[in-house]
Amino acid sequence: MLRTISRSVGAAWSQWQSSTRHRLSWRHSFVRMLIDARGMSIIEFTIAAPVLLMLGTGFLKFGVAMSHYMMLTNASAQGAMALALSRGTATLYGSTTTAITSAAPSLTPASITKTVRVNGTACTTDSACSGLLAAGVTALVITSYPCDLTVMGVNFKSGCTLTAQSAQMVQ
Repeated sequence: MLRTISRSVGAAWSQWQSSTRHRLSWRHSFVRMLIDARGMSIIEFTIAAPVLLMLGTGFLKFGVAMSHYMMLTNASAQGAMALALSRGTATLYGSTTTAITSAAPSLTPASITKTVRVNGTACTTDSACSGLLAAGVTALVITSYPCDLTVMGVNFKSGCTLTAQSAQMVQ
């Protein structure tokens, strides 16, 4: 009988030990998980990645817009130079618009808005420009081009338009 009691006490003791060990191991693994930093890098990456991607894409979009602005400024200067030097030719307005388009090869030609003024008066045809062009007057070329500053679905500047102008004295 003593043996039976000692066996049952021994079985109960080992059962209690295993259940306690299981509880202790679960607590131990939970604490270890809280202390362990191996998974933190992926959590930090998932939080930071969208922000970094948005910043990087924004920098690229802004760089493209600046490139377009520099091309537009150069195109405006080339157009003003072509207009100022083409006195006495038959295709003043045509050569000016061709010079603008040629100076900005990466811009869509149909999207470039061109305004040509001679001594403050706008001209839109060759005959109108030739009547206004005289030595010493100011030839002004104003160009504008739409820009897109949409980054990951967020439009930071709606209706963005790049504008450049250049003036030359007619020779």
